[in-house]
Amino acid sequence: MARPSDHRLFNQGILKLAMVLAGFCLACCIVGSPLYRHLKQNSRAQASCGSCDCGCDSDTSLSIVLDCGNHHDPDMEEEMRKGRLALLAEELHLQKNVSDDRLERTKELTMEVRKSSSQYRKEVEKCSIGIETCEAARAKAEAALVNELKLSALWERRARELGWSHGM
Repeated sequence: MARPSDHRLFNQGILKLAMVLAGFCLACCIVGSPLYRHLKQNSRAQASCGSCDCGCDSDTSLSIVLDCGNHHDPDMEEEMRKGRLALLAEELHLQKNVSDDRLERTKELTMEVRKSSSQYRKEVEKCSIGIETCEAARAKAEAALVNELKLSALWERRARELGWSHGM
C-alpha cells in the first residue's frame, strides 16, 4: 500500500521547521549567553560605583579601575596622583622588563639546544665511524669467503681428478 505524497511533504515540512528552530536556539545560546553576561556585568559595575564627585576623568582609555576616593589607601592615592604619561612610562618599563626576561630565557634555551645539538652530532659521528668499520669488516669477510669458496672448489676439483666422488 503506497502512502500519499501529501503525507511525505508534510513530514519534510515538519523536519525543516524543526531544523530551523534548532538552529535558531543554537544561535541564541551561542550569541545570547556572552551578551547576557556582558550586560549583567555592566549593570553590576554601574550599581556598585554610584555617582563620583571626586573630579576624576571619566575617560576609560586606560585600563585603570578608579575607586573615586572611596578607600583612603596611601599607595592608591599616590597612584592616582601620577600623570597619564608617568603611568604609560611605567607600563612601558614593565613591558621592557618582561621582554628582557623572555629574551634572556630564549638565549638560555638556545644555548641548551646548541649543546644538545653538539652532543647529537658527536653521537652521529661515532655511529658513522662504527658503520664504516662494520662495512669494512663485512667487505673483508666477503672477500675471504670468496677466496675460501675458490680454494674449496680447487680442492674438490683435485679430489675428483684423483677419483673421489661425492657419494663414497
